[in-house]
Amino acid sequence: MQVQMRIRRFNPEKDNKAWWGEYTLDDVHPTDTVLDLLNRVKWELDGTLSMRRSCAHGVCGSDALRINGANALACKTLVQRLGSENVKIQVEPILGLRVIKDLIVDMEPFFDHYKSVLPYFINDEPVPENGRERLQSQEDRARFDDTTKCILCAACTTSCPSFWANERYVGPAAIVNAHRFIFDSRDRAAEERLKVVGDTFGVWRCRTNFNCSNACPREIEITKAIAEVKQVLVSGEI
Repeated sequence: MQVQMRIRRFNPEKDNKAWWGEYTLDDVHPTDTVLDLLNRVKWELDGTLSMRRSCAHGVCGSDALRINGANALACKTLVQRLGSENVKIQVEPILGLRVIKDLIVDMEPFFDHYKSVLPYFINDEPVPENGRERLQSQEDRARFDDTTKCILCAACTTSCPSFWANERYVGPAAIVNAHRFIFDSRDRAAEERLKVVGDTFGVWRCRTNFNCSNACPREIEITKAIAEVKQVLVSGEI
């Protein structure tokens, strides 16, 4: 099939504002991904196109983009999902973060929020007698299993109207990673994390519109996780 691609372009070294680059690709297969097409544009039509990509298998999260108006990973979005013939695909950088060049955005504010929730295991208690590991039941693991799936692609945070309105909002991805450790029975730093996510720009900025859950390429129930963190803040019980 033939695909018409419309890509948001911006080079700060020469452009005063963003513009649209338009490209026509022939011999496209329905099972090609949007990343496959972006690679063809860069390798065959315009080598100046700048974008992030790495594993191409939906694991690294580096190629999160706004595709036909919705956040998604380019490597997981098949052409056949966007149409069957004379397909038109519009690609833009994710919203709410400063554009560095073309489809590349500054991820530092996103990762600053992520780091603020202490996204690592904290436990200073003596090593268990077995000397090897801190055991956990399957039931305890199940409480936070869903939120371990986050790949930090920022698709959820940059689809959130609250984040668009104020970048100080910690964002869904940070709350998801806080949830993962708050509900881990082996961790001992829940109180510190709850102070961060319970702040003015924490979970209470969430308006429960489900944009984040719809955008997540790993199908994490993000809105549910945020609600569970809110419940802990209200009840004081984990």
